[in-house]
Amino acid sequence: MTDPTLEKTFDPAAIEAKWYEHWETNGLFRPERPTAEPFTIVNPPPNVTGSLHIGHALDNTLQDVVIRYERLRGKDALWVVGTDHAGIATQMVVERQLEERQDKRTNYSRDDFVAKVWDWKAESGGTITRQLRRLGCSMDWSREQFTMDPHFTKAVIKVFVDLYNQGLIYRDKRLVNWDPKLKTAISDLEVETREVKGSFWRFRYPFADGSGAVEVATTRPETMLADMCVAVNPEDARYKAVIGKDIRQPLTGRLFKVVADEHADPELGSGVVKITPGHDFNDFEVGKRAGIKPADMLNMFDAEACVVQTADGLVPAEFVGMERFAARKLVVERMKEAGFLIPWTDKDGAEHDAEPRTIQTPFGDRGGVEIEPWLTDQWYVNAEVLAQKPIEAVKSGAIEIVPKSWEKTFFNWMENIQPWCVSRQLWWGHRIPAWFGPGLRPDGSLVTGDVIRVDADWKPTTRMPIEERIFVAQTEEEALEQARAFYPEGVTIRFSDDWTDRGQNEANIAVLRQDEDVLDTWFSSALWPFATLGWPEQTGLVSRHYPNNLLISGFDILFFWDARMMMMGQAMTGENPWPRLYLHGLVRAPDGQKMSKSKGNVVDPLGLIDKFGADALRFFMAAMESQGRDIKMDERRVEGYRNFATKLWNAARFCQSNGIGASTSLAAPTATSAVNKWIIGEVVETLAELDKAMADLRFDAAANAVYHFVWDQFCDWYIELIKGSFDDETKAVAGWVLDQILVMLHPFMPFVTEELWSKLGDRAHYPLITAKWPEPGAAVDAEAKAEVEWLIGMISAVRGARAELNVPPGAQIQIYQPEKLADAEARLISNSSSLERMAKVFPTRLTASIEAEGISGSAQIAVDGVLYVMPLRGHIDLEAEKARLTKALDTATKEARSLEGRLSNPAFAEKAKPEAVEKARADHAMHAAEAERLAAALARLG
Repeated sequence: MTDPTLEKTFDPAAIEAKWYEHWETNGLFRPERPTAEPFTIVNPPPNVTGSLHIGHALDNTLQDVVIRYERLRGKDALWVVGTDHAGIATQMVVERQLEERQDKRTNYSRDDFVAKVWDWKAESGGTITRQLRRLGCSMDWSREQFTMDPHFTKAVIKVFVDLYNQGLIYRDKRLVNWDPKLKTAISDLEVETREVKGSFWRFRYPFADGSGAVEVATTRPETMLADMCVAVNPEDARYKAVIGKDIRQPLTGRLFKVVADEHADPELGSGVVKITPGHDFNDFEVGKRAGIKPADMLNMFDAEACVVQTADGLVPAEFVGMERFAARKLVVERMKEAGFLIPWTDKDGAEHDAEPRTIQTPFGDRGGVEIEPWLTDQWYVNAEVLAQKPIEAVKSGAIEIVPKSWEKTFFNWMENIQPWCVSRQLWWGHRIPAWFGPGLRPDGSLVTGDVIRVDADWKPTTRMPIEERIFVAQTEEEALEQARAFYPEGVTIRFSDDWTDRGQNEANIAVLRQDEDVLDTWFSSALWPFATLGWPEQTGLVSRHYPNNLLISGFDILFFWDARMMMMGQAMTGENPWPRLYLHGLVRAPDGQKMSKSKGNVVDPLGLIDKFGADALRFFMAAMESQGRDIKMDERRVEGYRNFATKLWNAARFCQSNGIGASTSLAAPTATSAVNKWIIGEVVETLAELDKAMADLRFDAAANAVYHFVWDQFCDWYIELIKGSFDDETKAVAGWVLDQILVMLHPFMPFVTEELWSKLGDRAHYPLITAKWPEPGAAVDAEAKAEVEWLIGMISAVRGARAELNVPPGAQIQIYQPEKLADAEARLISNSSSLERMAKVFPTRLTASIEAEGISGSAQIAVDGVLYVMPLRGHIDLEAEKARLTKALDTATKEARSLEGRLSNPAFAEKAKPEAVEKARADHAMHAAEAERLAAALARLG
């Protein structure tokens, strides 16, 4: 057995690794509790490429607080853990490694490249899971999940096929966010908007009949190569007569109409907007309203954002093959040469080709280049249909969003939801289970017409049948069955991964090729609450732990993940994935700015753990997590919570050194003294406050309840009050209270509490992590509570008066109650030993001699509305003390008034930096409080 004596100094690093290994090795994160009430949460799966950042630290701390709390309450608590395969991020990591060796992905077959990704995962993909352990996350690692695990892949494919068969997944031609560097569609979450110094050009577009022209303006002149109309507002009187007229685009010669659409704002520019539906999201909608079918919208870019010839063949040859920004420059030159550029005149009267503008520009967060809206064929989920049941669930209260303020945002997005693009042009991910084959003519023969296909680098390679037949199935065998049912007898069917393999149509050979795209990682992670439990197999885990009990996530993924889990949960299981969704804020830099690498204000949580310990960081996160608010990072607070752990450590050492050890009872011991009755009552009240806060998901209230009990009631007062009187009752009560503290504090500070639990008693087979939540079986004793709170108030008041009036620390002061209130005087006398020991005052009864002296030159304090007096003559120089206090009061009052005048000046509040205003307010509050304190001290002297 190890030495149970606590070390003199609390050292977080010495205990964290030890206890985590003990918990995990002994299976204590998921104790065997088959008959207990289940409680289940799932972690938002971090990218397998990721490292722990401060947002992860907040998110996972809150989850761990909940799961440890429910485990202590006896639940069969399951915290599902795993990582996301992170299609784009992971493929980029492996491709970069290849580039370092002058190699590239396309030198390999798809299968060989994917094998390299799996090799990378085995070697380097566990960084963040190791870091989560350092934070103390009590996840069920024995069931660690990965979104590319075989059972998970099976679930993903089934969901895709089922939704396709229900008409809820379909293939369509729409605009997507296209990353020309990565050559894939990306989600809105992977797009970041940056301010870019750009230009605003104005051009004349002439009417085809030569009757005049309209003025259009654009920040992207190159897109005029694919313009298909111009739009004016139907209510704009200037243009009503030209609606329906033909425009001849100067560079391409393309004829198109002036259309009426409310997208054109009469107040912006000329009120005329050029419309390129194949390369702008707003223009796409205008084009559809104008009757242009997506299939007929012109595309002028390839996958690398270089100009290609449009379907009508009207792009001048000199532009074809040009990079987009080079094409922009040439378009402006050609329009200027032809006399269609309208110069911009600056304030000095000088003319320029364009007006300088700062433009909000979308960039890919990983590729790092400007995003192009690009018209492509992609797979879509009918999110509008799937959103209906989640909307109903939140409206009915079947799903509670906490805080409730997020409901409005949720409804606004869900009720205006767009189709969800779920295909990505990658090799790493769940390959879409769709096979393309040739269509059939009415006579039953195979179609031989062709369309362009591209290779892995998105370069045109070959042509495939134009009327393709798509077979969507869970396996290649099922796809073959569908193909056999579709093609006439005599057609030979075979599979090929070679898109150049056209088959021999004249010989009735139908070649089936699987879609090369993979699914968006948000699609697979949307199945996380049930696929991680073994669905679609109806395992015991599924029936027992689905629906989950709670989801905790950042508000920033409410739509990308949370809402989609609601959709998929209802669509595939008929149940909501959880009844409660808790959305926490962001952890911001100390000045309130969002953290980012470019700003250099990112805080490394592992660095904080190295410096202050995991317990301190965890407690900071919980204590600062106030519903609906972001957290400002404050390293001093983290340090303060490390000091809190140290204070508890020292209190436990004091108890241990005085023979106080582990309790032998879950219920509170019998108590007869007021101080013991009081501390038991404080446990009862703290427990009730803590349970209510956890039920309401008020992490800040829960953390602060236990913090104030430990620091204020237990360490600062109870231990001080019982010093020198360690009878058997007090030892039993103190040991029991310390145990309750360790249990209540454990969800927030698991390491220090487990260490103290182990050292205060021999309970190797009863670790704290699986102990029982407190059940005091006691009530608050009102009389004892009043007695002890009076004593605490009296000691605090005496100490405060002594400090304010510079009474020497060793001075022995009398104290009496001058109003001859029997109960007050009796209370004073009965607590004389504590007052003498802790406040250095000697309670005495009022006598004639004391009464004759009066209270002049005495300190006066009030406790519970009763006046008490401490004669100070002979202990301090009364006149000098009054002079000192008066001078200090004048200084504090002057400073407070000066700051008040500055803060009341509107010019200061408007022109000063926010941090200067904040400092002035803090200084004013400090000086005002100081003035109030000094005035009270002066009044005490009479």
